[in-house]
Amino acid sequence: MKKILLVAAAIIITLSGCVKDEVFKGPSSIDKVVFSPEAPTSISPVTVTATVSGLQAITSATLNYNGTSVPMTASGKTYTATIPAMADGTDVEFTVQVVNEADFTTTSDKYSYKVGDPATDWTKLKLNEVYGAGDNKDKFFELYNMSDYPIKLTGVTINKDGDLTWTGIDGEVVPANDFFAIVGSKGSTPRGFSSGFSAKKSVLVELFDPAGNKLDFFQRGDPNDDGSWGKSITDYAGSWSRVPDGTGKWMRTDTFTPGAANSTEAVDDDYAKN
Repeated sequence: MKKILLVAAAIIITLSGCVKDEVFKGPSSIDKVVFSPEAPTSISPVTVTATVSGLQAITSATLNYNGTSVPMTASGKTYTATIPAMADGTDVEFTVQVVNEADFTTTSDKYSYKVGDPATDWTKLKLNEVYGAGDNKDKFFELYNMSDYPIKLTGVTINKDGDLTWTGIDGEVVPANDFFAIVGSKGSTPRGFSSGFSAKKSVLVELFDPAGNKLDFFQRGDPNDDGSWGKSITDYAGSWSRVPDGTGKWMRTDTFTPGAANSTEAVDDDYAKN
């Protein structure tokens, strides 16, 4: 009888241990999710950090955002991953998902933010290089964005000799601290400028923001007595460039660089106005 009781007690203890083990198997908990910065701009990656707890070890942690998944890096109970910088105006939604060794999956609440750049500082948009020699398809005006944020060119205009010759459209953007070349005159390219441009005649090129405020200009030579432009002056086969980019005076350069930094090998031009 004692043997039967001892065996029964051993079975009960064993079963109790099994039940006890099963009780502790369950999903992990995502206790806290934070992201920084909370108001990102188009040049700001966003760091997402999640704090996780539970009795089972975590086998994987994933950050899911806008249809993309990236693994998170563990440091103790903290898991981190980065959402790359997104374009201005982008809506971003994300969740954190963890899987533990008991094969339970836990997904966090959904978080979101909208990418927003500060108001455009139009004073940072400059005429930076002009080239009027060669074939019409090769002539160009170049813009330079001196700011740390992209500048959308929608509604930006360029006048040549007082007449509208180019208007920016949706999708045309000058990246931060970068260049944008408008290549081709007299409609020789799809998004060139509509007027002619001669390296041997007086010319006035003016840049305006969408509100019509003048931002910058390039002038070579003087107008005719009646105020018109196109007076014959000394020809030059190179380009006129600001040296250094954005802030320097207009100088002649034998190397023309549409969409890239200006050559620093330049000489003064007596006809260029600064």
